[in-house]
Amino acid sequence: KEQPCVCGAVPCIVYKKRIAIFTEDETMMYGQSNDSLLAMLSQYANTNTIPLHMPGHKRKENRAEYLKTLAAHLDITEIPGFDDLHDAEGILRDSMTLAAQLWGSKRCFYSVNGSTGGILAAIRAAAGESAEVLVARNCHKSVYHALELCRLTPRYLLPPQDAQFGICGSLPVQQVRQAIAKFPNAKVLILTSPTYEGAISDIAAICETAHQHGVAVIVDEAHGAHLGVMDGFEGGAIAAGADVVIHSLHKVLPSLTQTAAVHWQGSLVDEKELARQMALFQTSSPSYLLMASIDSCVRWIAAEHMTLAKQWQENLSAFHEAILPLQKLCVLGYGTPQQTKNGCFWALDPGKLVVNTFQTNWSGVEFARRLREDYHIETEMAQPRYVVAMTSCCDTRQDLLRFAHALCELDQIAEKASAKPVLSTGEIPKSAYTLAQAQRANTKLLSLSEAEGCASAAYIWAYPPGIPLLVPGEVITFQTINTLKQLQKNGVHLCGLTGTNMDLIQAVDGANAL
Repeated sequence: KEQPCVCGAVPCIVYKKRIAIFTEDETMMYGQSNDSLLAMLSQYANTNTIPLHMPGHKRKENRAEYLKTLAAHLDITEIPGFDDLHDAEGILRDSMTLAAQLWGSKRCFYSVNGSTGGILAAIRAAAGESAEVLVARNCHKSVYHALELCRLTPRYLLPPQDAQFGICGSLPVQQVRQAIAKFPNAKVLILTSPTYEGAISDIAAICETAHQHGVAVIVDEAHGAHLGVMDGFEGGAIAAGADVVIHSLHKVLPSLTQTAAVHWQGSLVDEKELARQMALFQTSSPSYLLMASIDSCVRWIAAEHMTLAKQWQENLSAFHEAILPLQKLCVLGYGTPQQTKNGCFWALDPGKLVVNTFQTNWSGVEFARRLREDYHIETEMAQPRYVVAMTSCCDTRQDLLRFAHALCELDQIAEKASAKPVLSTGEIPKSAYTLAQAQRANTKLLSLSEAEGCASAAYIWAYPPGIPLLVPGEVITFQTINTLKQLQKNGVHLCGLTGTNMDLIQAVDGANAL
């Protein structure tokens, strides 16, 4: 109702029904206790409250067209009733509790800095500084950044490589057991499951082995937020007993880019320290739009996961039936023959469609270009022998059948070719310097041909997937140089190389590393 303002100047509109929640009892959450954060933001946007605080757009979408497109009327800062991500006591605390219950962890932390922030926080909390850690070599670059920041000494585990697809398989339990015996001072194991291509490791057996020796297990499950909550999508690391599991909600679930969740359980990683590190590796002004996206996604999955999983599986089954005629192309785990379990794969994520082109005259990069230009289908990643297509519970059957139709048409016009050799990951290069030493050393710029025997001062990786082919401090071998040149020849963009022809590399300026 309209009433005189306390300043006595002009009438003000006071929305007692809503504002009283803050003025009379600031311990209550805004709106009903079961309101989503998005609903609360929408309700608050209608109160006509004057925001004499940040953000600077003041929720006035009429000031610029882009603000309306970005839904700036919902973008707020930490004000009473809307909780604080780093000291959650209300709606955000309740939402993270729901997420923990949904996935079965003891505690869940939301991340607006993606899985990257969660991985950095988890490793810092579990390993501290200057420690020895076991690391699967095919981990994401954020793991290597954590090694660098925390001055950790990595002991690498190299998963086997599939001969047909040229991708890393599951991490064998026996390799974990051997690494623990060889490096008894290591108290943390870091691995990725599922991988970018969908390879799932036997996390339960790995955790059992690691925990027997007091080794905490951190699983980068950025690509597996659906595992364990969607029927038919098994192999989740939380149910398997991992101590910290990191999910990118935006990768396969309906949430905005940059949203993630970190799950904690067990006693080998300190809960309070993990909470402290989560605050350290995230902004102190988290976006309420991103947090509303996480909250809404968790609520929707909790309510609809059975229906969504059933539809997703049915869509993938329809895709499988539609690609049975393929003769030259093949899809990992689908069609004929179905390559699922062999010496490399403990299990596969059925949501990843990895299309192999090794029997055609196309590289994966060329094949992805044809899908893009001729069929308006954009895949996730392209490598010399394959492309990765990611599916989710939001894909329709028509989407997947359209993809299957494109594969069948391209299969018919593809020229049959002899199988191209796999670019082997080979042995892990020797380290002449630690990560920290190499990053701080004087450097020199060399051509790849000149660099053999020197130590790299840079990371070299294809992005995606962001897995280093060369880490600072490692000796540049002939095999590594050949692999880099072959990747470039097949159209794969490599980060870390420089020069007009992308054939120069930063090397440590010192005596020959060998």
